[in-house]
Amino acid sequence: MDIKVKKMTDEEAKKLGVFGWPTWEKEQSEFDWHYDSREECFFLEGEVEVTDSSGKTAFIRKGDFATFPQGLGCRWKVIKKVRKHYNFG
Repeated sequence: MDIKVKKMTDEEAKKLGVFGWPTWEKEQSEFDWHYDSREECFFLEGEVEVTDSSGKTAFIRKGDFATFPQGLGCRWKVIKKVRKHYNFG
């Protein structure tokens, strides 16, 4: 179960309709999370490290498009306040 992260321009995000998705914000913190369904998200600001149960860490920053698979258990470390658009399903 890999977390997929890729750079995406605002233009590419616009084509996917990302800017119509809800937004989520989180201050600097650490917490455990489990994905009951697949999530796609586009980071508008911030920086995080997300470590899965096998110890693999994904580094996600402003301008990144990330996909988290259904069933993933992980630990989020928010290094710089995050604001992102997200979509479940």
